[in-house]
Amino acid sequence: MPALHLTPAERKDKRGLAHHLDPVVMIGTDGLTPAVEREVDAALKAHGLIKVRMSSDDRAEREAALQALADALGAAPVQHIGKLLVLWRPPADKARAEREDRKPGPRIVKLVKPSKHPARAPVARKVKVLGNQRVTAGGLIKRAKPVQRSAKKKAAA
Repeated sequence: MPALHLTPAERKDKRGLAHHLDPVVMIGTDGLTPAVEREVDAALKAHGLIKVRMSSDDRAEREAALQALADALGAAPVQHIGKLLVLWRPPADKARAEREDRKPGPRIVKLVKPSKHPARAPVARKVKVLGNQRVTAGGLIKRAKPVQRSAKKKAAA
């Protein structure tokens, strides 16, 4: 899987976003092992933008590790500063199945009512309408379905 390439503007943006992050993976004296690659892959899946701390003092080794991780995991090398390596991979789209029994959720509706005084502007306000409610032509909010009553109460009424 080849490494992703970022434009300088995108790289600058990612560096700014990574500034406050803490390293989530530490690479020890053994260097780049399959276990480290799995951990970096899991961190990229969870976060997208990560910092990795490498304990090696050799700059060339750190640069090679950054490029090797980016190539192996299909990520973009963002920054190598000191012993910190910053990697980014776009998040994968999560497939979510819609529930068939799901009811409509709340929505914001703008109600415009004429003013009582003809020279004034109409009054507009935003109202949250729940899934079991509807807005009438007069601007009132009513329940969409009547409340079910027991057979005894229907007979009494």
